[in-house]
Amino acid sequence: MTRVIAVTNQKGGVGKTTTAVNLAACLAEAQFDVLLLDLDPQANASAGLGVRPADPRLTSYGVLGGAAGVSESTVPTAIEHLSLLPACPDLAGAVVELAGAPRNEYVLEYALTGHVDRHDFVFIDCPPSLGVLTINALVAAREVLIPVQSEYYALEGLAQLLDTVALVQEHLNPELDILGVVVTMYDGRTRLGREVAAEVRAHLGQYVFDTVVPRNVRLSEAPSHGLPISRYDATCAGSDAYFDLAKEVVSRD
Repeated sequence: MTRVIAVTNQKGGVGKTTTAVNLAACLAEAQFDVLLLDLDPQANASAGLGVRPADPRLTSYGVLGGAAGVSESTVPTAIEHLSLLPACPDLAGAVVELAGAPRNEYVLEYALTGHVDRHDFVFIDCPPSLGVLTINALVAAREVLIPVQSEYYALEGLAQLLDTVALVQEHLNPELDILGVVVTMYDGRTRLGREVAAEVRAHLGQYVFDTVVPRNVRLSEAPSHGLPISRYDATCAGSDAYFDLAKEVVSRD
């Protein structure tokens, strides 16, 4: 059965797209069939895999607007077994267009139904907000993965996100579960990094993955080359972390 996972945190700069891209790539390297759906108008996940679509209709914007289907908008990537449904800046307009649509929370779910069954995993990279695009992702998904930055304001807004997930579970998608929380940008050499990671574990306990993603220069460099870390530098600490996280995700099936 296809696992549809929304990667979300309304706070920007927490490693959300980095996690979506590299986790998807690591699972594809392990021979799982993976689709990464870019639902962020900034289209960073698409650029991070070297894809810049010329036709906005053949993107997640076109899919949400009904101009194209999932299958025709999906493109291969440099990684075998990893496909991408790219985004474009026009996706920002979908927020306005969806606002007046009936049952607008279900548009993405309707679009995906019957068109992603061949994939083992579908990852949805959400925008850094709790707007209509993220709600669509939470309704279409069955699991939520939450990256939390190992910084002072790590828990800021997290309660609001968890409240939103609870509301979606109650009113829109009772099958939605929290897959887990992953601590990102971790620097174990600093007291702050260690304290924040401990605080996240104290508050969220069972939801927190054992794996932490370290601050890593190679992770920051990889997107500019249009490659996931597994292809840019498979031997660095960031690559090791995402392979370890991929194992944990598989084990939580």
